[in-house]
Amino acid sequence: MTDPNTQYVNTTPPGVDRAETAIGLVSNLWSKMLYFKKAGDMEPGHKHLFGHMTLLATGKLRVNVDGTTTDFEAPHMIYIKAGKLHELTALVDGTLAYCIHALRDGDTCDDIIDPASIPDGVTPVHKPLVEV
Repeated sequence: MTDPNTQYVNTTPPGVDRAETAIGLVSNLWSKMLYFKKAGDMEPGHKHLFGHMTLLATGKLRVNVDGTTTDFEAPHMIYIKAGKLHELTALVDGTLAYCIHALRDGDTCDDIIDPASIPDGVTPVHKPLVEV
């Protein structure tokens, strides 16, 4: 599943691995975990209808926005402006980042929750989707 407010513009170059991803959607708040196993792994160029934050939890990340690059080291929050083509590339093995933004496509969206992320004693409002 992809965020309906995201438009991918280019693809991962040959020989480069994409970040491993997992998503969650709770109360119209989209979160996408990006695990860059190796330095050089990337999230290909894309843009969003709305701005969002990327939380760099561990490692180092190069962010290319419309052809201009900035390097960040965790812990760091990175602002991604709406409509800007951006691409993320890990600079070290084991880099972990989370893109977090609200969905603005209609009044509400059903929650998408990985069952492994639900603590004991919590019943989600919607049945969790296993397929991501």
